[in-house]
Amino acid sequence: MLRRVPDTRARRLAAIAVAVVGSMLAVAVLVAAFRPAAERFTVTGLPAGVVGAASAPELALRVDVAGHDPDAVRLELDGAPVNGVVEGDDVVYHPGVLPDGAHRFTAEIPASGPLAFLRSGPRASESFTVDSTPPTVQLDRSAPARSYREPVTLRGKAIGAQRVSVGSVSAATGEDGAFEITLPRAPSGAELVAVDAAGNTTRTPLSAAAELPRIRAVHVTAHAWSHEGLREGVLDLARAGRIDTVQLDIKDEDGVVGYDSQVPLARESGAATAIYDARAALGKLHEMGLRVIGRIVAFRDPTLAGWAWHAGRTDWVVQNPGGRPYSSKYGAIAFTNFAHPEVRKYNIDLATEAAALGFDEIMYDYIRRPDGSLSSMAFPGATVDPSVSIAEFLRQSRDPVHDAGAFQSAAVFGIAATRPDQIAQDIPMMAAHLDYVAPMVYPSHWNPGEYGVANPNGQPYDIVLRSLQDFRRITEGTGAKVVPWLQDFSLGVTYGPAEVAAQIDAAAAAGIDSFVLWSPVVRYHL
Repeated sequence: MLRRVPDTRARRLAAIAVAVVGSMLAVAVLVAAFRPAAERFTVTGLPAGVVGAASAPELALRVDVAGHDPDAVRLELDGAPVNGVVEGDDVVYHPGVLPDGAHRFTAEIPASGPLAFLRSGPRASESFTVDSTPPTVQLDRSAPARSYREPVTLRGKAIGAQRVSVGSVSAATGEDGAFEITLPRAPSGAELVAVDAAGNTTRTPLSAAAELPRIRAVHVTAHAWSHEGLREGVLDLARAGRIDTVQLDIKDEDGVVGYDSQVPLARESGAATAIYDARAALGKLHEMGLRVIGRIVAFRDPTLAGWAWHAGRTDWVVQNPGGRPYSSKYGAIAFTNFAHPEVRKYNIDLATEAAALGFDEIMYDYIRRPDGSLSSMAFPGATVDPSVSIAEFLRQSRDPVHDAGAFQSAAVFGIAATRPDQIAQDIPMMAAHLDYVAPMVYPSHWNPGEYGVANPNGQPYDIVLRSLQDFRRITEGTGAKVVPWLQDFSLGVTYGPAEVAAQIDAAAAAGIDSFVLWSPVVRYHL
């Protein structure tokens, strides 16, 4: 049996190795024991949580280097050197747009000198995450609301979002982004806002309006409603099933409010009257299953204009270049200034009061500037083109009217489809804030040859068809329907049942099943 003799040289080498390692450990222990703790810089500018798309471009990471040479500070982002700028005691780094994901920012002054390994320079290190991807919104189809007086529920998914909101109403999303949010009315003109944890936002326009029912209506003045014979003639049309809607005046061309309005300015200016009882009229018409359009003659308003002028509120009135009231074929002081906030508020207050009383629709008429050369009139305080100002009024009015439960519409000139600047009625711009546009396409109001019709007054079918085709074309994509005013009066040509029927047939041929008939004497040929 053989016995291995220990290798003396190997034993000596092993001993030396052990001694070296032990010495290194001892030195390391001594260095650790005597090295001062590294000074920490303070970094500010990082928002709490995830950095979103809105805050990332504005990110400014500030390193407080007070007491140190700022030029000695070395910055790194994700291990790569970056440059900062010195602002007082701070070194500031603007990352700019960063890719989504995790990032690490480091600032330090490296130790220097022969014993640099024995010490560390001041430093700071911060980690953060960038998420610039907005939520993805998917809306479910839902049945349209029948009016603005009933709540609607929106459902869908906002993938990645924490919350969704429409106006002041909000709801949390589920783990898969599913949401359900109930609103007091159809959200026409609103937007769904979906927000994630990083503040990234997706805005989805909500064009969903309440579904406008068919309208087969006749115009009724306040005085006509108060007249038993005229009123019963209208109600007989309803009993026979020939109409389903009544257009009843709220404020007429004289600026007279037909019922005892409680709007303060209507009472102060003397506009409010008691020609008819609004609640009783609405109760009667609704009991018969009829809908009611409340017509407000907006800016042709001699009552308010005269009162304002004599009360020293001259900027409420359309003026001529000399600073006097603009006179027109409508009277010496006929038009209020559509650009004035108080004039706008007055009309909107009447509209919302009427909607709250139960009027199903509000239709603004004379929502325009006066006829005539634009250079011959002035609108005190106006800062935009009259067409823009008129459309802005409708935008301002839409939500209050809808919130009060009514549809909003506007009666417009037939010629506005081709000549929008003539009276400041830009139809597509206006239609964006309406449930429907009501063009007055009366055959007697067209010039010979318009739309290729030689004698419009004698060819009611032709002119109504062609003009309504044009209105449908220019309102496409606005969300607004077209409901025409049709002629039931004689002006140059005698109109009776045949001429009225021709216009209704023309509207149907243009794809429109609704109409409102105008007769100044409130007697109709249906």
